[in-house]
Amino acid sequence: MKNKKKSRAFLSAVTALSLLAVSMPAVSVTAVDDAVTTFPFTIEGENMDDVDQVWTSIYENQIPDYSGEGFAYITGNSISCTVTVPEDGMYTITVRGAQILDKEQGRTETIAVNGNEISKVIPYADKWTDFSFGNVRLNKGENTIEVLNKYGYMAVDSLTVSVAEKHDYSLATGETCDPDATPETKSLMKYLKSVYGKHVIAGQQEIYGGGHQGNYEWENEYIENLTGKVPAIRGLDFMNYNPLYGWDDGSTERAIAWVKERGGIITASWHINVPIDFENYEIGDELDWQKCTYKNYQASNGTFNTENVLKEGTKEREYFELAMEDLAEQLTKLQDANVPIIFRPLHEAQGNDGLYGDGTAWFWWGDRGAEVYKGLWKLLYTTLTEKYDLHNIIWEFNSYDYESSPDWYPGDDMVDIVAYDKYNVENNRGDGKSSGPNLIAISGKFDSLYNLTDGGKMVSMAENDTIPATDNMIVEDAYWLYVCPWYDGGEDGGTAFLGDAYQDKDEFTKFYQSDLCITLDELPEDLYNFSGDSSEDEKPEKTTTNTENTTTTNTENTTASDGETETTTTSSVSSSDSGDTPDAGNGDANGDGETTIADCVSILQFLASSDEYALDDEAMSKADCYNVGDGINTDDALAIQKLDAGLIDSLPYNP
Repeated sequence: MKNKKKSRAFLSAVTALSLLAVSMPAVSVTAVDDAVTTFPFTIEGENMDDVDQVWTSIYENQIPDYSGEGFAYITGNSISCTVTVPEDGMYTITVRGAQILDKEQGRTETIAVNGNEISKVIPYADKWTDFSFGNVRLNKGENTIEVLNKYGYMAVDSLTVSVAEKHDYSLATGETCDPDATPETKSLMKYLKSVYGKHVIAGQQEIYGGGHQGNYEWENEYIENLTGKVPAIRGLDFMNYNPLYGWDDGSTERAIAWVKERGGIITASWHINVPIDFENYEIGDELDWQKCTYKNYQASNGTFNTENVLKEGTKEREYFELAMEDLAEQLTKLQDANVPIIFRPLHEAQGNDGLYGDGTAWFWWGDRGAEVYKGLWKLLYTTLTEKYDLHNIIWEFNSYDYESSPDWYPGDDMVDIVAYDKYNVENNRGDGKSSGPNLIAISGKFDSLYNLTDGGKMVSMAENDTIPATDNMIVEDAYWLYVCPWYDGGEDGGTAFLGDAYQDKDEFTKFYQSDLCITLDELPEDLYNFSGDSSEDEKPEKTTTNTENTTTTNTENTTASDGETETTTTSSVSSSDSGDTPDAGNGDANGDGETTIADCVSILQFLASSDEYALDDEAMSKADCYNVGDGINTDDALAIQKLDAGLIDSLPYNP
């Protein structure tokens, strides 16, 4: 990078502990506060708060093999439980349940975490089945989890809360789906892969149509005045290059200049218009823009039949061929200038989960359902790559997180990046507030898009209102490849996604100035001749060592107050060489010269994965700070916490 970022220590011990909670599903973290819940945590449905009665059958319907004394059946009260966590982190909530009322469509059931609701369609199940409500953020201290009586009639045998597994960002490919991609396109793809899961690239959509009195730099100038930085990715739209009213607004030239003169990255959408009265339209005629639309046929009272685009010889196919020709002309200019582009065509197709006939699909390219949409995508992909020989495109697919969203996915062979468009200030906030900027990282949406390709494609936030808070993206393990607020209408009217209603200016500035964010000045000089070497830009450095370590796992059974048997697993690690290091046993496991909670984090990470979070000989000697000589275990981490809390005066501590 031009200004190489310092490797992160994740800013503070608090953030590190939050990440630790996400990365250590097998380790039980013991805190000074005995009230902290041990995970995985399972509670019987009948033992949750506000259960009105214990059920053993649903009237004459038997559901055998329930655990405990019976189960809860959500007919009246909502039921709840409380869990306590040491730091903010991500957890998975699973309900072992049954639903025996609706065999056809299932029933929408809802849980709430600290008042924020998560809904899921529960299919018919007459046997106990595990239903995951996904990963949720729990905040330091007590958290309330409720199973709500919104639609009711779900049987709950038990509810389990477990530490969420971290995303494996290394699974995402750095190869283009187009095997004939240009060298510059392949280089850009390699760079995106190199920063994915470590940083978030700043982007900004420019206004189009002559807004801001024709000043297409308005957004960039505003952001630079606010933060001192300029976004790395410039978003634009090819909507005005069309067979109807087409006019050249200079988008292509601005794209070339952004890459060749400023060293930036380009992304674009394609709000391609069709005639509203297509039935009476003559191919080739010019048409005023007010008689055109990119909305679905019902919303515009139009007559364009999207399905006919896939049929050769139809007027719809002929029109779409002309539209692709206009698009290809602009993309060819980019290719001739050696400019690659992240291209997001036919976007938001599943908007509102619209299907043919219900009038809720947002755009015409999605108004005939998933199969027609995928046919359109394939037609566009093959036409641009084969007919027009365009290979400067990184193909970005816009997805949703509905149950049916996988049905809309065009396929790995025609997609490079999976994108989500975040607009949750007015509706579906999920943050417990009713207005103002929404700073959550929408980790549930990220999870859905990640799972769509089993982590095989990078996940971006191609459009958004509020940029999520920096700390939220880190804690919630939602490392969006890039963010890109929509353009600001400003004095010209329209939406104002850089205004106070959508952006928290302090958090916006914090993001742009943080180590997490990549801005224009931080892109590498060789961006379009990138080797793929990201060694200078990793997440927190992990110490490597050739020291052989031995890990011992001990299992201890204890009897809880309710008579149930609990199993506790602890790990201890012995160093092959300890005791000869200056300040041995002082707890400074991370070698920064101080003993703090950060050292506790290093020890617990090491116990979770000694390969990934290795400690060298000196660190091993210093980490063995409780009952020196018995190896490294969770007691050493606890001793550091006690020192930090003032419960003991110094280390090493020998009871």
